[in-house]
Amino acid sequence: MSTSKRFETTVIHEGYDAKDMLGSLSTPLFQTSTFTFDSAEQGEKRFAGEEDGYIYSRLGNPTVRVLEERIAKLEQGERGLAFASGMAAVSAVLIALTKANDHIICSSGLYGCTFGLLTMMKEKYNISHDFSSMDSAETIKELIRPETTCIYVETPINPTMKLIDLQMVAAVAKEYDIPVVVDNTFSSPYLQRPLELGCDVVLHSATKYIGGHGDVVAGLVVGKKEFLDSVAMTTQKDIGGIISPFDAWLLLRGLKTLPVRLDRHSDNAEEIFLKLKAHPKIAHVYYPSDENHPDYPIYEKQMKRGGGVIAFTVDGTKEDAQALLNKLSFLKIAVSLGDAETLIEHPATMTHSVIPEAERIQMGITDQLIRISIGLEAAEDIWSDLEQALNQL
Repeated sequence: MSTSKRFETTVIHEGYDAKDMLGSLSTPLFQTSTFTFDSAEQGEKRFAGEEDGYIYSRLGNPTVRVLEERIAKLEQGERGLAFASGMAAVSAVLIALTKANDHIICSSGLYGCTFGLLTMMKEKYNISHDFSSMDSAETIKELIRPETTCIYVETPINPTMKLIDLQMVAAVAKEYDIPVVVDNTFSSPYLQRPLELGCDVVLHSATKYIGGHGDVVAGLVVGKKEFLDSVAMTTQKDIGGIISPFDAWLLLRGLKTLPVRLDRHSDNAEEIFLKLKAHPKIAHVYYPSDENHPDYPIYEKQMKRGGGVIAFTVDGTKEDAQALLNKLSFLKIAVSLGDAETLIEHPATMTHSVIPEAERIQMGITDQLIRISIGLEAAEDIWSDLEQALNQL
């Protein structure tokens, strides 16, 4: 596809030509585990890498390839890889970038399972990690060691919605020739493209906004071809966290409406944010496009819109926060985000419960903090349910 095509067109057409598939408008689902060869010699050439073609779906699949080419174009990277889950993507990348006794610098705030993976890597392989606020070049530089092989960033950070200046981080990393990996799950490539800001690898829990319908678990990675070729032939192939063709097909279907959905998520979130901010039972509200947010200059520089996730703290106790969730009528208590349905959760006891309390509090994840993923329902109905629950506290 021509590079002149805009995002909204690319998200529907990139990587697929109906003429190649008997005119099928929808990308066909190649629900097969293996592929046949015309001859023994052809099989030998494919295994030797001397001839293009499919061998076995753990090594490549036509439906999956369309997805990988599409996400690569959307993130403006050279190659994409699809995985069975967001954590399969995270683990494949971090394992590929490290060896025993290496060191990782992380943003001060991570998804709970990413934190768990880092803890396991430290316990098993002495791969250490440090958390940084990343609010200046100096705060990053003071943590860099000779054995530092990766800088790992979430922005917006889950669940506090703190933003990290990706251009600044990338500039520091390039001084030391350290790759920067960015979890872009909360924004999707529609709202933020880290590779264009100088970062090296971008990944997603595609379960969220990429899929958008709460019916698939998957992960995606985009970066330089040389690096992802290496990942494909090592940590993806040999550990085996590959996506199924059907899940890839679901993601291709979901991707087509990504811009439309994220605009609606953002419209609704902006409205709910203002109402939460004005409610007397709310102590603080955290949303990237808030002009009073300390990270607002970063938002203006690197994000298109604020997205669909809001964090807020209730003016009360842990029990008050949980009571709010219990008093909701149709809004769903559930982890995950990016679905058509509004989902609300209590990070301290759910998504981030694996993090020790002292470190969790230091990250800003207090017992009063609630994360809400604003859905596609009418904003008036979302607020009506939230308001009646808040008024009962």
